[in-house]
Amino acid sequence: MTELNLPKYNMRISRDRNNNIKIFDSIRKKFVSLTPEEYVRQHFTNWLINYLHYPIGLIANEVKISLNSTIKRCDTIVYSNMGDPMMIIEYKAPHISINQNVFDQIVRYNMVLKTKYLVVSNGMQHYCCIIDYDNNSYHFIPHIPTYEELIIGTTQN
Repeated sequence: MTELNLPKYNMRISRDRNNNIKIFDSIRKKFVSLTPEEYVRQHFTNWLINYLHYPIGLIANEVKISLNSTIKRCDTIVYSNMGDPMMIIEYKAPHISINQNVFDQIVRYNMVLKTKYLVVSNGMQHYCCIIDYDNNSYHFIPHIPTYEELIIGTTQN
């Protein structure tokens, strides 16, 4: 697999009876198919938990939402201690460039969830923006906030 711009970790890999490669998702607590996007998700969530101190119990992967009468799946949602969605994260495979279409996708999900933070990563590049609902705007920040920064709102430009 591709070397990512994320810390390495000890992945749990297995094969199913059809010899398909699986990776253990510590959030969903099960083995899932190892796709390039899943490879990015597992590295990214490992980074959130072990380096940025996000509580594993407040992160959910593959969350179903209803959008315009269709069911969509958010790649990852981070919640507050009160169960409110605070951040949506959208992953792409390392070879997929992050462009306006990717941001449009996550913005559509946010129409339902109304989080303060939107993050997009392909494992090589990571982008985070803060939504300012009062001024109907957003701005990008230069890093992914720690969980403490997320909670107390100390993230700066």
